[in-house]
Amino acid sequence: MPERGDKIALPVPLEAFDRLMPLHLRVNPDGRITGYGPTLAKLLGRQGILGHGLFEAFEVRRPAGLTSIVLLQAHAGERLRLTLRHAPRPVAFRGLAMPLAEGAGMILNLSFGIGVVDAVRNFALTDGDFAATDLAVEMMYLVEAKTAAMETLRGFALRMQGDKQMAETQALTDTLTGLRNRRALAQLLERLTQSEAPFGLMHIDLDYFKAVNDTFGHAAGDHVLRWVADVLTGEARMTDIFARVGGDEFVGVFPDLTDVDRLTSTARRIIEALSRPILFEGRMCQISASIGITTSVNYAVPEIARMQHDADEALYASKRAGRGQAQAYPSGGVVRDSAALDDRRSA
Repeated sequence: MPERGDKIALPVPLEAFDRLMPLHLRVNPDGRITGYGPTLAKLLGRQGILGHGLFEAFEVRRPAGLTSIVLLQAHAGERLRLTLRHAPRPVAFRGLAMPLAEGAGMILNLSFGIGVVDAVRNFALTDGDFAATDLAVEMMYLVEAKTAAMETLRGFALRMQGDKQMAETQALTDTLTGLRNRRALAQLLERLTQSEAPFGLMHIDLDYFKAVNDTFGHAAGDHVLRWVADVLTGEARMTDIFARVGGDEFVGVFPDLTDVDRLTSTARRIIEALSRPILFEGRMCQISASIGITTSVNYAVPEIARMQHDADEALYASKRAGRGQAQAYPSGGVVRDSAALDDRRSA
């Protein structure tokens, strides 16, 4: 601990100054620092400022232009703002300077003000580094309590937000397949039509699904629907959305894709994949799919209901043509998959 000076006779013992004002500073008539309190010594560390000129060790920011002991005496009793020039870390103080007895110089009492929290953190200050009457410690406790409360509230808000987002996601998700549901589909189509963004629409209906339920039971049917969802997801681009809109009905939305050839190529892959046997508890389930396609560019002003109707019409044209096929509205021909037309599925 550097020497803090104790050679100038004062009207009270130095220990009293240290206890009452642990951040005080004593200056002789020439402006030299002759002593300072223990908390200020803690901030300075080993370097110390004993014998330094007050205005070499501190910069007085307010009142402006205060650069000599004579000017400081002229502003005795006024609020000061100072910064310590040579501390290991920047420190700002508020202060008050008062003259001592005739010819004894001045004493400055300093405080951290609103910077007390940073000072406590940066210099590891404790309750013993403050005067017993200083409210800084109580303020610090209040700040810590407020910070803890704010963190708790923030965590609660984040959990609430997460719960809300989860609830919203669940409300838009088909619980069996994990695909979007009818409500999510309606919101997506509404956004696309309002923004006038081009998109393709694909209506998919499973063939022979009722036979799976009737023959193997609803557990097998649920297994097949989840498998269908995996197939559809595997065919989707990052921007594509598939939704389950009925028991065995699905709708695909393809933003920025209106090329019928590309859409029918995707439909062919879907039909081909869905036509493969599906294993469930040692038994093979057999389905296929019929698909209807339309695109927003077929309409001067795309209307959701009209597009869904036309995709549905194309879907049933596929069924009438023998199932396991895809047709595009208003034209584009039939896309057939040979496996889907196996004679064993004629009913």
